[in-house]
Amino acid sequence: MIGDFLRENKTISFGGSMAQIFFSHFIAGLEMVLLVAMAYNRYVAICKPLHYFTIMSLQKCIGLIVTGWTVGFVHAISQIFVIVQLPFCGPRKIDSFFCDRPLVINLACMDSYELKILMNIDCGIVAITCFILLLTSYTYILAIVHQSSKTGASKALSTCTAHITVVVLFFGPCIFIYVWLLNISWMDKFLAVFYSVITPLLNPAIYTLRNTEMKISITRFMSHMWISRKMRDA
Repeated sequence: MIGDFLRENKTISFGGSMAQIFFSHFIAGLEMVLLVAMAYNRYVAICKPLHYFTIMSLQKCIGLIVTGWTVGFVHAISQIFVIVQLPFCGPRKIDSFFCDRPLVINLACMDSYELKILMNIDCGIVAITCFILLLTSYTYILAIVHQSSKTGASKALSTCTAHITVVVLFFGPCIFIYVWLLNISWMDKFLAVFYSVITPLLNPAIYTLRNTEMKISITRFMSHMWISRKMRDA
């Protein structure tokens, strides 16, 4: 997308478009599994704190990471395996900022409705499964927190709030684009930019602002700026 902003001829090769689709689905699948792993980590830390270091061993952490990479790769390669075999003989223009899977399938010289449903089912298996696991995990965590002391509940909610925010911002657009067949061009483009650009930019801010030391530093910085402005005005 940045490259298209800098050049007048906004073209991409077929191999390049397939690479975009592969890496977008690979990274999305990997991130979904990692979000589930983070939710599991929070579940163990909050609900079984005394057994945390036993359960979340180095081997368990490596296994979760390898699972994420495996799921992401298998999901992405299954998408590419189907797309590269489609007959592309008609239009070659995509009304979007990058080569997204639903838009590339629309260029195939065939009735792609059933194919879209099958590929949406493929995406839905990954997205919905991870989303249900996340909902189950956080529902159980919130139920446990509700029964604990106010101090423990406050710390647990502070730990989970940032993660829940990221989950909603990431899964919402993905489910609308890759699971439901909306066929609304402007919405697809908006959601594609949202989950591929805006959400990654928000992640550092979301995770950083829940850090106590960072909050104190920001407060001091804002106070310093306010005092400096008052002195200049005086």
